[in-house]
Amino acid sequence: MTDTPSPLVTDPAARARILAAVRFDMRGLVPAIAQQHDTGEVLMMAWMNEAALDETLATGRACYYSRSRGGLWRKGETSGQHQEVRDLRLDCDGDTILLLVHQHGVACHTGRRSCFYLAPREGELSEIMAPLISPERLYGA
Repeated sequence: MTDTPSPLVTDPAARARILAAVRFDMRGLVPAIAQQHDTGEVLMMAWMNEAALDETLATGRACYYSRSRGGLWRKGETSGQHQEVRDLRLDCDGDTILLLVHQHGVACHTGRRSCFYLAPREGELSEIMAPLISPERLYGA
């Protein structure tokens, strides 16, 4: 085991072995949780298919599968708020991925640092985190 792990896997055969260990669901997807590598802050959850995971391993930048668009979603390609993958972990069942990332900017499309900004307070869901940037500024709308 090395002191500074690298999620980069440049050898296609090695990536194929890693992909074979993942238990994708019947839709060919696996949940992926992005967590800030140095603080432990949970940033977001998204889906990966085999191509997204392969690209993430090959490039060191988070790539997900967008169910609504039906294709690969390279985090930050339109907003500039990308995720540099520092480490990648597979859970004990092989059916969930944890990405330890360095988040550049905000993670949530609402302009918040994390997608997990709603919490029960006094019997209601309340926003516990304000946007840091407007979605219009993020996406140029």
